[in-house]
Amino acid sequence: MNLDFSAEEKEFQQEVRQFLQQKLPKNISSKIKKGLHLLKEEYVQWQQILHKQGWAGVNWPVEHGGTGWTSTQKYIFDNECAQAGAPDVIPFGLKMVAPVIYTFGNEEQKQRFLPDILASKVWWCQGYSETGAGSDLAGLKTTAVRDGDEYIVNGTKTWTTLGQHADWIFCLVRTGPPSAKNQEAISFLLINMHDPKITVSPIITIDGSHEVNEVHFDEVRVPANNLIGAEGQGWTYAKVLLTHERTGIARVAPSKDRLIQLKQLAETSDDGNSKLMDDPIFAQKVANLEIDLLALEYTELRTLSAISTGKAPGPESSILKIVGTQIIQGIDELYVEAAAYYSMPYVPQQFEEGFDGQHIGPDTAANSALTFFNNRKTSIYGGSNEIQTNIISKAVLGL
Repeated sequence: MNLDFSAEEKEFQQEVRQFLQQKLPKNISSKIKKGLHLLKEEYVQWQQILHKQGWAGVNWPVEHGGTGWTSTQKYIFDNECAQAGAPDVIPFGLKMVAPVIYTFGNEEQKQRFLPDILASKVWWCQGYSETGAGSDLAGLKTTAVRDGDEYIVNGTKTWTTLGQHADWIFCLVRTGPPSAKNQEAISFLLINMHDPKITVSPIITIDGSHEVNEVHFDEVRVPANNLIGAEGQGWTYAKVLLTHERTGIARVAPSKDRLIQLKQLAETSDDGNSKLMDDPIFAQKVANLEIDLLALEYTELRTLSAISTGKAPGPESSILKIVGTQIIQGIDELYVEAAAYYSMPYVPQQFEEGFDGQHIGPDTAANSALTFFNNRKTSIYGGSNEIQTNIISKAVLGL
C-alpha cells in the first residue's frame, strides 16, 4: 500500500484545510479542543455546513448524494477534521441507518428518507439494545404485531444515545411467531419518535450528563410501509449496519489528535524542570500506543478501500472495533496518569457553555478521569469485544 500522496491528493488536502479554516465555526472548534459539551444545534449546524459543501455523505453512493471520494481522500478528510477540532458527525442517520435504507429500502423509502438524512434535517437514534439483550441482541423482546396496514409496537429499548433529541428511531423488533428462531423473527422498522405513545426516560451517566435513555413503546402504531425490506430479514440488515458502526468506533483520526495533545500535556512542567515525557517508562507507554495506532490505521485504510468499491465493511470491522477501543482506553489511562491530581476534582459546570467560574487544571487534564470512566463503555457498545472475537474466529479465521 502506497501512502505517499499524489499531486491531486495534496491538492485535495489543501482544499479540505482551506474549507475548515473558512467554514468550521470557531466557537465549535474551540469547544471541541477544550472538551466542552456541544449543543444539538451545534452538531446540526456543522453537519449542514458539510451538506452545503457536498461533503456530508462521505461513504454514500454518488447517485444518492455521496462524495465519490477515494479511500485516501476519506483518510485525508478525517485527519484534517480531527486536527482542526471539527466535531464528529452524529452517526445514527448519516452513517448507520442511511446505508441500510439505500441498500435494502424500496424506491419510495429512499426518496422519502435519504434527502432529509443527508441534509441533517432530522435527528435519528438507534433502537437495538434491551435489558437482557445487548451483546445477545437476538434475544430482544420488543414486538411489532401486524394489524392491517400497521404494526403495533410494544417494548423498551435502552442505552439509546441522544434519543432525547431524536425525530426518528430505527428499531429491531420481533415480528415472527414464538416458534421461529430468534434471528428469523426480527425485522427492521422505522418509527416516528414524536408519537405520543413513546416515552423517553433519561439515564444519567457517571459524569452527570444526559447522553443515553430508555425508550418505551406502548401500543405504538407504525405504518407497515416503514418496514425496511422483508419481515424476518432485520437480522441481516442489522449486521450490515453494525459493520459500519464498528468501523466508526475505531476512531483512528481522533485518537491520533488525542495522542498529540497527550504528549503536549506530558511536556508541561509544574516545577520548571521535570517533565513526564522524560520518564522512560511513560515515554515507552506512549510509543507502544503510537505503534498500535499506526497498525490500526493501515487496517482502516484497507477497509476504506473496500468501501470505496461499493462494498460494505466486512468482518475485519470487528478488528477495528476491538483494537480501536483498546487504544482509546489506553490513551485515557495515560491522560489520567499525566493529569495527576488535576484529574481528581471535578466541576461539571465548567464543561458547559457560559460557565464563568474557576476552571480546574488544563482543559485536556480536568476531565481526564471522567473521560476515562465514560469510555469504559467503548469495549461494550457496537457489540462487546468478546462478541467481536467470536466473529473474527468464525468469519475471518474459519474456526
